[in-house]
Amino acid sequence: MHSSELISEGINLMLFGMGFVFVFLTLLVFVTGLMSSTVNKLVKPAPEVTNKPAPVSASAAGNQDELIAVMTAAVHKYRSGR
Repeated sequence: MHSSELISEGINLMLFGMGFVFVFLTLLVFVTGLMSSTVNKLVKPAPEVTNKPAPVSASAAGNQDELIAVMTAAVHKYRSGR
């Protein structure tokens, strides 16, 4: 084989490979879009829950302060243990 024939075969192989990848990726995009639309049609959207948070009472605020103190102590102990 001459070098011109080798280059020609290389270019043909390159174009065939790039074309195959392009067709595969295009098909993948369309199939993924089809699957997405199918799932959206089959699955009902979850109802939106509009629960208002309960007001924080004085005892719950005390629990928050205690939680902050415990977390601060844990972080301090972790950092000093190294």
